[in-house]
Amino acid sequence: MHFWIEQALLPQGWRRGVRVGIAGARIVEVAEQVPAQSGDQRLAIGVPGLGNLHSHAFQRGMAGLTEVGGRSGDSFWSWRELMYHFLERIDPDGFQAIAAQAYVEMLESGFTRVGEFHYLHHAADGSAYADPAEMAGRVAAAAQASGIGLTLLPVFYAHADFGGAAPNPSQRRLLHDVDGFAGLLDASAAALRPLEDAVLGLAPHSLRAVTGEELAALLPLARGPIHLHIAEQVKEVEACLAWSGQRPVQWLYEHAAVDARWCLVHATHVLPEEVNAIAASGAVVGLCPITEANLGDGLFPMQAFVQAGGRFGVGSDSNVLIDAAEELRLLEYGQRLSLRGRNVLVSGGQTSSGRHLFQGALTGAAQALGTLSGLQVGAAADLVELDPRHPALVARDGDALLDSWVFAARNGAIRSVWRGGKQLVSEGRHSRRDEIATRFAQALGRIRAA
Repeated sequence: MHFWIEQALLPQGWRRGVRVGIAGARIVEVAEQVPAQSGDQRLAIGVPGLGNLHSHAFQRGMAGLTEVGGRSGDSFWSWRELMYHFLERIDPDGFQAIAAQAYVEMLESGFTRVGEFHYLHHAADGSAYADPAEMAGRVAAAAQASGIGLTLLPVFYAHADFGGAAPNPSQRRLLHDVDGFAGLLDASAAALRPLEDAVLGLAPHSLRAVTGEELAALLPLARGPIHLHIAEQVKEVEACLAWSGQRPVQWLYEHAAVDARWCLVHATHVLPEEVNAIAASGAVVGLCPITEANLGDGLFPMQAFVQAGGRFGVGSDSNVLIDAAEELRLLEYGQRLSLRGRNVLVSGGQTSSGRHLFQGALTGAAQALGTLSGLQVGAAADLVELDPRHPALVARDGDALLDSWVFAARNGAIRSVWRGGKQLVSEGRHSRRDEIATRFAQALGRIRAA
C-alpha cells in the first residue's frame, strides 16, 4: 500500500509530492517530490498522528459532572473524592465502553496512540478478579475496537500519603503489594498480545502512593516506559517537605536514576533547579493543559524548561474534553497569560508556535510511549489528514497550516485519520462511532442509575 501526499510534514520539514510505502502497519519507504501512481491513496495535507501520553479513560464518563460550585475549599482534592465515588460504580463492561468512547474521540481529534495510566485493577469491594488483568484486558479490548495504538501503564498504588500511610477505603480498587503487582504485569503482557504494536510500561502512581523501598523494588520490573505523577498540587509539595525535608522532584532525583525512559506527569510546582535537573536527565514532562486548568493545578514553567532543552508531550488526563489541538493551544495560551507575551515558547530560528508545539509534543510523546515518531521508515503508519477546505486552513502552506489548526480551527479541521495504514476516521467521523457511542450511552445510564 502507498500514500501519496500533496504536502506532508516529515522529520526534516514540509515536503511536497511525498509517497509513503506501507507494509505490516509500518512505513517502509518515503520518497519526496515524486508523482502519484495508480492505486495510491491520495491525501492533501498529511501530518504524523500525535501520541496522547497520559489518559485515565474511565474519567470520560464523569466529564462535566463535577462542575458544581459552592463547596467550601473546592479543589483537586474534593474533585478526587467525587472521582472515587464514580469509580465505585463501574463494572468491567462499563469500563470498556467508556474507554472505547474516549479512544474514538482521541482518534477523531488527531491522537493515534494513548498512554493509558491504568489503576482500576480490582472489583468494587476491593477483591481481585479471577484474572488479575481483567481490567487491563478491557483497556486492550477498547483499544482494539477503536483501533488506537496503546501503551499500557499499569499503576502501582499502595498508600494514601507520603511515608507509607495506610490507604483509604475509597482506594481499595487500586491497591497492590509488589509481588501482586509483578503478577499483574505478567498478566497484562498476555492481555496485550492481540494488539499488533502495544507497549507495556510501568507507573508508580506518585510518591504519595509508593514508598522508597517499593519504588526500588518496582523499577527492575519495568519493561518499557516509566510514568509517575509528581508535584501536581501545592499541598502535595508541602506534604513531601514535611515528610522528607525535600520537594517531590528533589526527592525523586536523589533516590532514583531518572533517565529518558521516565515521564514526569504534571510537575507543575517545581523550582528552577528542578526544571534544569529534569531537562538534563532527558525525562519527558507530561503536560495536560485542559485537565490542569479544569482542576486548578497551576502552570508548569514551560518557557524555562524549553530554554533548558527540556522534552515534553501532552495528554488528555481526565478526558473532560478530548482535543489534541486544544491541548497544544492551551499549553501556549497559559504561558502567554502568565508571562504576558506572545509566541513565548519558540526559541532560536523557530518562528512558528504551532510547529514548535506540534513537533515537541510529537517527539516527546513518542519517547514517553516507547515508539518511533513521525513519517519515517520504521515508524507506525499513523497519519492525520488536515482538511484544506476548512475555513481556517484555506490558502495556507507549511507551518501556517499547523499554526492555523492549533490556534484558529475548531471542529472539522481533520478530514481523515489512519492508524497502522488503516483508515479509522473519514470526513471527521470514526468508522465505528455510532455503535461505540451507543454502548457508551448504555453504560453511563447504568452507572448513573446505580
